[in-house]
Amino acid sequence: MKLMDVVDKELAVKNEYPKFVAGDTITVHYKIIEGNKERIQQFRGVVLQRVGIKHTETFTVRKMSGTLVSRGFFPLPRHLSIK
Repeated sequence: MKLMDVVDKELAVKNEYPKFVAGDTITVHYKIIEGNKERIQQFRGVVLQRVGIKHTETFTVRKMSGTLVSRGFFPLPRHLSIK
């Protein structure tokens, strides 16, 4: 067994997420921590890309609010949910 396979197995997160690809519209729920307060923030937009594999995978979401465009970069195993 290769060393990287052992590391991947140890760091693997067992969360199940819906399958999505670039062009899909998704809502990402993630935790915001401000001082001693925590809240759940939603970020809804179009997936631009998915990069990486297993526990290093990230994805980019573009959100448009009127004429303002913002992008969110999310690590796949660390957010709360995707819908």
